[in-house]
Amino acid sequence: MSWLNRLERLLGRFAVPHLSLSLILGQVLFWSVAYFGYFDLERIALLPLAVREGEIWRLITFLFLPPNAHPVFIAFAWYVGGALEEYWGDFRYNLFVFVGWALTVAVALLFPASYATNLFLAGSVFLAFAFLNPDFELMIFFILPVKIKWLALLQWLFYGYALGTGPWPVRFGVLASVGNFLLFFTGEIYQRLKTGRRRMEFQARKVAARGEEREPRHRCHVCGKTDLTHPRLDFRYCSKCAGEECYCPEHLAQHVHTTTPPATGG
Repeated sequence: MSWLNRLERLLGRFAVPHLSLSLILGQVLFWSVAYFGYFDLERIALLPLAVREGEIWRLITFLFLPPNAHPVFIAFAWYVGGALEEYWGDFRYNLFVFVGWALTVAVALLFPASYATNLFLAGSVFLAFAFLNPDFELMIFFILPVKIKWLALLQWLFYGYALGTGPWPVRFGVLASVGNFLLFFTGEIYQRLKTGRRRMEFQARKVAARGEEREPRHRCHVCGKTDLTHPRLDFRYCSKCAGEECYCPEHLAQHVHTTTPPATGG
């Protein structure tokens, strides 16, 4: 991704280090104070009507809103974010999250009466991790090993269902959540499809060549025995036959000579 390399050389020094850890600590902090009754999480949610009334901080603080999910899944989401940041580096992870954040905010402002969430943004981070590590295994219920690519497939199916049946805020939220994914991975997806097509063509040529190799080199004109069915036989060609017919040892000495070459068709 040459454009990413150029952007990183130009803007890399502005990247926020350990962004994933900062988001995790923020979510833990707000969850803690809310759990003990000292804070209302609604005050940091992305409510477009409240933003219009001057509560600008909501454009940022909704990133720290703890997800409403099982703690195991929350912990895994945190792990995915940290692993992706370590793999990409600060700048690329920053850019991925920033693009997702910008698209989510833009969609929220399109529907001022809606309630925006950071779940779709977290979903895009999960899809990016699964794309880069498709064979990463999870232990479902600590028993069943499942490769992450199958969970990503389920999420794509869910997104497809939401696009087809959900209300317009949800549909646009899905589009926003995959926008940064497509920005980062469209080129690589195209290259993988191209490489896969070449691999299929190569395999087809190998199968065809293997089939050609299995064609017998010698076939008796009388009985049809071949060097494949009878590899120990010594096949000979008769110089007196038109078309140089091949014969097995049994029919080489006694056979009727052909006088005209066999028809080739056409």
